[in-house]
Amino acid sequence: MPQSSLTTPIGTLHIFADSGVLTAITIGAAHPDAPDDPVTREAAAQLAAWFAKRLTRFDLPLLPPRTPRGDALRAAVQAIEYGRTASYGDVARVIGSHPRAIGQACARNPFPIVVPCHRVVAAGGAIGHYSAGAGIDTKYRLLDHERSKDSIDGQLYPDRHVGA
Repeated sequence: MPQSSLTTPIGTLHIFADSGVLTAITIGAAHPDAPDDPVTREAAAQLAAWFAKRLTRFDLPLLPPRTPRGDALRAAVQAIEYGRTASYGDVARVIGSHPRAIGQACARNPFPIVVPCHRVVAAGGAIGHYSAGAGIDTKYRLLDHERSKDSIDGQLYPDRHVGA
């Protein structure tokens, strides 16, 4: 299976593809080396541009969701603007679901950052959960990255020590 890797401020991203579509992105987990291909190279280039603040939306071929509801969820999450958040309840209302189901679906998101589940937060602005990378610390860092002008050093959450 073709793979590319990209070193980022949140850890190494491993990007996987098969038959011309992305199949997964993981954060930090070690994977055996595999040859890259045009799809994984393009994904790595777009992710690098996102971390460099030159890109706010991705245009990549993703493995299709298994269900119509999965397709609706992906579209709803991808519609959340860069630098903004929506609650699990907000997303649930858009697709006619329940907030807990949205949280469970986000936890299974195979495309962190590209399908920005880090932008989905709990009611009242609480951070909620995050299953990719180092969990909530990674979510804080991704949100900080999108909201800051030029760094992801935790500046939006002065009481939170990222990586501690």
